[in-house]
Amino acid sequence: MAVIKNGGKIANDWQHLANEEALPVTGPITVSLKRWQAERDALKAYTSPVGVRLSAADHPEWLEQEPVDFPLIVLDMQTFTDGRSFSQAQWIRERWGYRGEIRVRGDFLLDQVFYLSRVGVDAFEFSDEAQAEKALPKLGEFSVRYQAACDVRDPLYRRGRTGGQA
Repeated sequence: MAVIKNGGKIANDWQHLANEEALPVTGPITVSLKRWQAERDALKAYTSPVGVRLSAADHPEWLEQEPVDFPLIVLDMQTFTDGRSFSQAQWIRERWGYRGEIRVRGDFLLDQVFYLSRVGVDAFEFSDEAQAEKALPKLGEFSVRYQAACDVRDPLYRRGRTGGQA
């Protein structure tokens, strides 16, 4: 799997475990929210990093009460027409204040990469290396951002004539 993070390709060290799959001896893993909730104690005792995966149907409100600081939250997009992952990412970044990696994987379009980055997604996992190469330029496709979002706190009219991204 090819992963883009912070505008460049990175190695994918994470293994995404199925609900019935045994824990490996070592290595960073992600598990579904359902598995995390069912096996929380065993997963907290796991010696390598553990991330959680959310489907579009999962509600991220539980993160506010969860004392675990996950190094990775993966948003699984089952279909590119389902925009709930956009809302989840923004909710996790802004409401929960999450500063770790939010990664999207699954069925998303190259045209959605820029917009996903605006709502807080900072990593993209592709099953095809060629798609990852095509996605890199999409992150810088627009030089000015009019609306406020996770990446730019103030709308353009508040940033002055220069349109600075701060």
